[in-house]
Amino acid sequence: QVQLVESGGGLVQAGGSLRLSCAASGRTFSSNTMGWFRQAPGKEREFVAAITWNSGTTYYTESVKGRFTISRDNAKNTVYLHMNSLKPEDTAVYYCAANRRFHNSGYYSTPSQYDYWGQGTQVTVSS
Repeated sequence: QVQLVESGGGLVQAGGSLRLSCAASGRTFSSNTMGWFRQAPGKEREFVAAITWNSGTTYYTESVKGRFTISRDNAKNTVYLHMNSLKPEDTAVYYCAANRRFHNSGYYSTPSQYDYWGQGTQVTVSS
């Protein structure tokens, strides 16, 4: 059974930092693009960042560029989201996702392009 399990969320003050982790089990995702999405109450799930299978390319939504960094450790089957200079508008449930295509470096920024999802971790940024 394939599982993606996020961790690292919590409550932080504006300007603070958090590191989210997404550990995969059941199969390896070392050949797949991985992504992070977030969903705030009453809003649609939105793309945050993605990283290609070999870490060759990363993508970010405009609002997090320069503040968030996505990375991965294929040996650990884990992807990370380092979040700095957090703002109250970053408050949301953060989800990890994996695309099923192998060795693809395409830009995947919509939820429908991902095939596996974690259960989410809450990030709350207080002002």
